[in-house]
Amino acid sequence: MTAVVLTIAGSDSGGGAGIQADLKTFAALGVYGVSALTAVTAQNTQTVAAIHPLPADVVAAQLDALFADFSIGAVKIGMLATAEVVEAVARALTRHQAPPFVLDPVMAASSGEALLARDALGALRRMLIPRALVVTPNLAEAALLGGGAPATSEAEMLAQARVVLALGARSVLIKGGHGAGEESVDLLVAPNAVHRFAAKRIATKNTHGSGCTLAAAIAAGLAQGLDLLAACGAAKDYVTAALAGADRLQVGHGRGPLDHFWQWR
Repeated sequence: MTAVVLTIAGSDSGGGAGIQADLKTFAALGVYGVSALTAVTAQNTQTVAAIHPLPADVVAAQLDALFADFSIGAVKIGMLATAEVVEAVARALTRHQAPPFVLDPVMAASSGEALLARDALGALRRMLIPRALVVTPNLAEAALLGGGAPATSEAEMLAQARVVLALGARSVLIKGGHGAGEESVDLLVAPNAVHRFAAKRIATKNTHGSGCTLAAAIAAGLAQGLDLLAACGAAKDYVTAALAGADRLQVGHGRGPLDHFWQWR
């Protein structure tokens, strides 16, 4: 049976992040992607010009329609925008006994614009983080979730990951892509284990959507039967290769997207 993966996220009209990046990732990795849209954004490689969150009942209706028809093997959650949408998603996942999910706590665009309302952060902490199989914050997101400044060392990354873990998640993959140094290091932190994923840091400004892509790739691996450790390792390899090919795309005038289909170029 074909593996089906659900993404719950916002739309990026520039095609580099959000729903568009997730569906590209699913296609590249050989799973069938379905989607529930949470917000429409007007954005390109340089800026986010407008954000329109969808009504929570419309988000819920999309999820009800999808779970009624598809055998969903994994779920990836990205931009949720509002507290009402967070609540609607949490209730739908309970209602349909959804599989364990990958939660990418999207709070801001790479250009700096806020993508999560202030009151939604508390809802995210209460309703979704405690139920996540893995939460995948970058350094800035981990700092907002756990308090303090963004980590500047692996020891600080580990400490912040454990703060997020204490919110109830089964595991936390804290991503070091926004850090410095020759290696880009991610740490997968569970209550009784820590795994380190390292790759050579790719010298490119075209990193838009890398967090969305990583979380989507993890979900794809889970739907194909990989355990979490293997899914994270495979996703790290895929994103590293997509970053290495990003400069070949030459689209837009700002921070461009990854090359999700680097295998075919």
